[in-house]
Amino acid sequence: MRTCPAVELPVTLADVEAAAAAIAGAVVETPTGLSLTISELTGAEVWLKFENLQFTASFKERGALNFLLRLSPAERARGVVAASAGNHAQGVAYHAHRLGIPATIVMPADTPFTKVTNTEHHGARVVLEGDGFPAARDRALAIAEQTVATFVPPFDDRSVIAGQGTVALELLRQAPGVEVLLVPVGGGGLISGIAVATKARRPDVEIIGVQVEGYEGMLHALGRAPAPLGGPTIAEGIALAEPGTVTRQIVAALVDDVVAVPEQRVEEAVAVAVEIEKTVVEGAGAVGIAALLEYATRFRGRAVGVVLSGGNIDLRVLGSVILRALARSGRLVRLRVEIPDRPGTLAAVAAVIGEQRGNIVDVTHRRDLPGVALKRTMLDVSIETRDRAHAGEIVAALAERGYRADQGERG
Repeated sequence: MRTCPAVELPVTLADVEAAAAAIAGAVVETPTGLSLTISELTGAEVWLKFENLQFTASFKERGALNFLLRLSPAERARGVVAASAGNHAQGVAYHAHRLGIPATIVMPADTPFTKVTNTEHHGARVVLEGDGFPAARDRALAIAEQTVATFVPPFDDRSVIAGQGTVALELLRQAPGVEVLLVPVGGGGLISGIAVATKARRPDVEIIGVQVEGYEGMLHALGRAPAPLGGPTIAEGIALAEPGTVTRQIVAALVDDVVAVPEQRVEEAVAVAVEIEKTVVEGAGAVGIAALLEYATRFRGRAVGVVLSGGNIDLRVLGSVILRALARSGRLVRLRVEIPDRPGTLAAVAAVIGEQRGNIVDVTHRRDLPGVALKRTMLDVSIETRDRAHAGEIVAALAERGYRADQGERG
């Protein structure tokens, strides 16, 4: 168990407490609640910190506002520039607009539409640049130099880290019995601030960072993993290959462990948040739940605080996640049924499915597939079911009527 080191770190508990006083009333004190169902599912006592309920749906507001409040009147007049995949962008845009500060935000070209739209809605000028955060950051720094504006760092800054640490002050007050904290890690600003506050207030609490596989930048910086491979991920908010200099120093000193979770676990965690907690969490915000699911035996019997860091997920992505989760659980299945090509057969198959209380989502009727006899046809039927056993009952009922059905997941 790590405690506060003898060496002085760049951010202190006093910095976090000062940030809490500065931003009070301008950001939401988000709730922390006990999830009985996820606790039962994982065997841990799970406390969820709902940072997705901030006005911009992310913890990033805290650090952005604390930074902006420290600008001089002259700096505010010259404006600010930021680079972000979305959440930092929205936090800077929203609070800059509140404070009357002109803001330009550079976002990677593939940033989800919802984050771009929301950032513009908050009054910022958006520039789309590059394939990822490094290119966006370089462009933002160039704009800041050209316009003499102030660059607002997304994570590697004392004021930003202190602002993010206010999450821990609230969580420890709301759930004083927690023994472990699971915190998403991208650049490291959130976990650094949380670690500073937590280890000063509760040095016995174990702090574990969570990264997504392919983007284990912090693990690599700590010498515990090879260089990140990158690739597509639903957790784009923490999809960074390299953490900050300040943040890695704090993480190395105070964070007990960093783990990585596979992409499918992150998808599963997003679906769990929607179905069980009735709350929308983006991929980066759900990695704490993913870690609970992936490493359940490690946390069984312990009181675990999980930071749901953000809820800005594209609706199309969320829809796909839900459909894929239904398919994995057997509640959405696809049956391929070969039938005689004559009037009334399609209606007969539908009737059998209806009698078994299956709900047909869609049907594709194909006569031109290779291997299908001339006077026969193939049906692809997607069906909502209660579970895998119910799907099996539908297949058996079709077989009793002479219709062979091959079952597979909806792909």
